[in-house]
Amino acid sequence: MELPIRLSKDSREPIYHQIENQLKALIAGGQLVAGTPLPSIRALSKDLEISIITTRRAYQDLEHQGFIRTSQGKGTFVAEIEDATKQQVKISSVYQTIEKAVDTAIQYDYSLDQIEEIFQEVIRSQRLSQNEKGD
Repeated sequence: MELPIRLSKDSREPIYHQIENQLKALIAGGQLVAGTPLPSIRALSKDLEISIITTRRAYQDLEHQGFIRTSQGKGTFVAEIEDATKQQVKISSVYQTIEKAVDTAIQYDYSLDQIEEIFQEVIRSQRLSQNEKGD
């Protein structure tokens, strides 16, 4: 099974953390349901072209947090997650994404008012797009 994980080697966020956050988002969003088998550490490392140590750290952290479980000799699987935890992950993921976008805009010397204007334009555009889909 190949996971839709995209790593940014240019990001200040450590690779293992990128893997953790993306797997949490896939689990919280329902793309990976409880009981779904995950690739082995070795297989995921090979797919992502990263070290086994990095992948192991991501899996260990996710297991410690209760998102995945490992069964000796059987593999690693998505764990059963409470709805409240899923909701918390979704909120955190959206918040972090917006925060990164704001940081990028600030690096380009946009004022907070300009950033807010862009944000409002994106929301208007999304509403139009959703309304067109609903027709």
